[in-house]
Parts: sequence; C-alpha cells; structure tokens
Amino acid sequence: MSERCRGIDAVRGRYCCLVMAGLLMSSPGGAEELVLDRALGMAFDRSPTMRDARHNLEINRRNLQAQHAALKSRFGLSVTPYEFTKDRVFSDLTSQYNTQKQTHLGARFGIEQPVEFTDGTLSVVQSLDWREASSGFAGGGMRSTYSNQLLLSYSQPLFTYNRTKLNLERLELALESAQLSHAIQRLQIESQVTKRFLDLYLKQKNVEIASEELKNATERYEIIESKVRAGITAREHLLQADLTRANAAGNLQNAQLQYANALDEFKMLLGIPLDEELSVVARIRKELVEVDLRQAIHQGLTNRMELRQQDIAIQNAMQTLTTTDGENEFEGSVNVSFGLTGTDRDLGRTYDDPSRNQRLSLTFNIPLFDWGEKEHRMASAQESVFRSELSASQERKRITADIRQAHRNLLTQKTQIEIAEKNVVNARLTYEINLERYRNGDLSSKDIADYQNQLSREQINEVGVLINYRLALLDLKIHTLYDFISDEPVKGLQYEESAR
Repeated sequence: MSERCRGIDAVRGRYCCLVMAGLLMSSPGGAEELVLDRALGMAFDRSPTMRDARHNLEINRRNLQAQHAALKSRFGLSVTPYEFTKDRVFSDLTSQYNTQKQTHLGARFGIEQPVEFTDGTLSVVQSLDWREASSGFAGGGMRSTYSNQLLLSYSQPLFTYNRTKLNLERLELALESAQLSHAIQRLQIESQVTKRFLDLYLKQKNVEIASEELKNATERYEIIESKVRAGITAREHLLQADLTRANAAGNLQNAQLQYANALDEFKMLLGIPLDEELSVVARIRKELVEVDLRQAIHQGLTNRMELRQQDIAIQNAMQTLTTTDGENEFEGSVNVSFGLTGTDRDLGRTYDDPSRNQRLSLTFNIPLFDWGEKEHRMASAQESVFRSELSASQERKRITADIRQAHRNLLTQKTQIEIAEKNVVNARLTYEINLERYRNGDLSSKDIADYQNQLSREQINEVGVLINYRLALLDLKIHTLYDFISDEPVKGLQYEESAR
C-alpha cells in the first residue's frame, strides 16, 4: 500500500471518528431520566384541557353546595335606625288637607325555612317599631307608641311540580356530568401522553441500535483494514467497508434527528422547557394478558362514562318535559299565617292585650286558551326525549363495536409479537454465522452489512411490536374502563376535593 493511500485512510479514519464522537455527544445518555408515571402526573397537572375540566368541575360543585345551603334556614335582620317623614295629605273623611309628621325607628328579624319535600316555605317574623307622630287634626300634638309583632306563616304551591327538588336534581346531574367529563379528559390525556412517550422511547431505541450498528461497522472496517495492510484482502473491500461505515453514521444522525424532534414535541405536551435535557425510561417487555371478549364488553357497558352521560341527557330531557308541562298550567297556592300584634306607649306592656292576626288564602291560576303554545312546546320536549334515548342506544352499539375491534387488534398484536421474536432470533443467528464467515474472508463487507441491517431492523421491529401491544392493551382499557393487567376496574376516575 502506498504512503498516499495510507494518508488518505488516516484522514478518513480521523474524520469518521470525529463524526461519531460528535453524534454520540448529542445522544440522550446523560439527560435526566423520565418514567411514564411521572410524565402522566405532569400532564394531568399542567394540561390546559385538564385545567379547564377542573375549573368546570369546581364551578358545578360550588353551585350544588350553594343550593344545599339555600335549603337551610335563612336568618335575616333589617334595621331602620331613623326615619322621618312630613307629608301634606288629603283626607277623604273630612275633605281637607292635613299635615302629618312621623318619626320611626324599627327592626325586623326573620327566619325563612324552605321545605324541600313540599316546595313550600315556612317563615317566622318578629318586628319591633317605635313611632312618634303628629297630625293637624289632633292639634299638632306629638304621640309616641311601641308596636311589637310576631308572625308565623306558611306558603304552599298546589297542583304543580316541585321546583326546589327539580332544581337540586339538575345541579346534581350537572356536577356528575362535570365529573364524568373530567374523568374522560383524564383518560384522553393518559392515552395521548402514553402514545407520545412510547413513540419517543422507540426513537430513543433507534438511536441506540443505530449507534450499535455504527460501532459494528467500525469494527468491521478495522478488521478489513488490517487484512488489506497484510495484503490478504483486495483494496475494494476496504472501500466497501468505509462506505458501510459512512452509511451507518448517516443512519445514526437521522435517528438522532427524529429523536430530537420527537423530544421537543413531547416537552411541549408536558409543558417542559425545551432546553431541559431528559430521556425516557420504559420497561418494554413481553407481558401478554388473556382477555375474554364477553367480559370486556360487559365491563365496557357497565363502566363507560359516556353511557352515564347519555342517561343524564335523558334525565335532563325529562326535566325539560316537566318544566314545559308547567308552563300555562292550572296551579294554585295556599297561604296561612297567624300572628300577635301588640301596641302600647310602654314597651314592656305591648303584649298585655295583643290582637290576634289570622290569614288564610287559596288562589288558583286557570289558563283559558293559549292558541296551542303548550301543545307544541310539549311535542318539542317529547321529541328531545326520543332523540336522547336514540342517542343512548347508538352509543351502546358504538361502544360494543369499539371493544370488539380493540380486542381483535390485541389478538393481532399478540401474534405479531411471536413472529417478531422468531425473526430476531433467526436474524441474530444468521448474523453471527455470517460474521464468522466474514472474519475468515469468505464474505464481503457489503453482505455482512446487509445481515447487520437485517438484525437491526428486526430488533427495532420487536420493540415496535411490543409497544403496539401495550398501546392496544391501553386502548382496550380505555374502551372498557377495566385494567386487565391488575384485573380490576380503572381507579382514580372520580374527582377528589382533597386533590385540589
């Protein structure tokens, strides 16, 4: 070999080593390791979708708490510390104008208790007033007196629906719907983050396998280089080995490029600064689970929150039907009150001879003719009920079909795992046999590179198939809300106030 050829080989070798060193420096080896559970926790906490769902959940929870508080006794105090009036009024009795002056001080304390069961209202009122008044008919003299009144009253709607209970039921359904939406969003985030995480892990494995391929290509180059120097192998074999090594370096650079782009997308999904170094760590291993299709469908139809949402939609439609029926309806009300009223110039004697106040009223609202308004509104509300029931029926069919498809996909991925395992074993044995032939000089650099690439492809394919199986199992878990690995329903779907 000439000195010029040796110089070219030395420069080329140093160049490839520098390229390989630069590529390896950009590999994810020295970054912070991130596991899937932590990634999910970060996504649940920072995702704008999850934050919006939590805010909506909190709004509905507060509304329901406010309604429950409104059903308790209400205490109110009204105070008039000073009131003065001076009026020129006309008296019908004397057909004369009269000047009246009055000074008033008073307080009113009331307790109002809504009755949820009957939609009625029970009230207790205690009022105390002091008045000092003068009138032109009385010669302008001032008179003062105390007035003390205690009143007990009850008001009850008749022949109509219970608005208090209906409003409470609506708020309860709204809260449950918000809880279901929160849980569904959480599952969607889990699916999205898991898929991105495993895709990033696969690209990270591509970098590792490409690095190993470059390492093997470099070793083969060194072997053929020594043979060329010894004069036992032709020069063109070294050129072919150099080309194989360059292609391996290019494949590594391309794998690192795809990994870097996927890593940026994953950081954006989790809300992590783009300049923060991290790598993902996953346990991708063969974990096959036997899933019975009938059990999966049963769990899906039992646990799926969309079905409960459809039930809530039907109940809301039924409530709309009730409120529509209450428009322009025949209704009545009964009002009963009993009280004591005492007046005297001396505050301590106001109840010495009190007057008893009694009141009983029964009123009816009788609509006569509404030009068919109520009939049309009732027909519209009834159609809404039918539509909600139809949507619920279709949702059950859709969920069943989705579970059947997810189960078929799981079985297919299981078969693909078995095929991938056999392919990796065969490719490794084939590569090892031909590597020995290559060392003995019975195989060219191009041929051994092809066997190396075949082994790399089968290794990547095995990881990809295991990831696809895991994603298929996750897909079935989301469709059924049942964890077939731990053999129990999915936990943590309900909103916990302590978590905020």
